Parts: sequence; structure tokens; C-alpha cells
Amino acid sequence: MRIHGTIITIGLGLVLAAVGVSVALVPARAADQKPPTVVVSAGATAVAAGAVEDTLAICLGRIPQSATAGQRMMAEQTCRRDEAGRASARAIPGR
Repeated sequence: MRIHGTIITIGLGLVLAAVGVSVALVPARAADQKPPTVVVSAGATAVAAGAVEDTLAICLGRIPQSATAGQRMMAEQTCRRDEAGRASARAIPGR
């Protein structure tokens, strides 16, 4: 019974050590990556993201050039969805 407990203790220690090493390596890899650059035209900075005055072109202009294809697709879909909401708001009489 003593050997069984020792084997379990050693096994648990090895698992915890492996998890600790893998967790320690994650920030090191993240630090090597450079942050994405965002290119926004000068006129677009006066409009807040999601504002009624925001336009589809300005929204699409906020998508970083370094975005992956999947990130770009999601951002474009979000811009088009938000544009539909803004169009509904503009259709309200008295605005």
C-alpha cells in the first residue's frame, strides 16, 4: 500500500510540474507577438464605434490590416449588422 501511495504522489507531482511548465511558456509566446496595427482615416476618429452617426465605411476602416481572414469576416459581418440597425434608426420620423 505504501508503494501505491508513492506512485500516486509522484504521478501527481509530474502532472502538476508539466502543467506549470506549459503555463509558464504561454506568456513568453504571447510576448513575442507584435500587437496589431489599426489604420483609421482622420475623419473617422470623430465618430464613436456603434454610434448612430457611424457608417459602414468607417466601421470597415477600423478593421486592423493584420487581422486574419476569420477575424476580418466576423468584423465585416458585425459592421453590416450594425449598419442595418443604424438604417432602422435613421428611418424613424423626426430624426
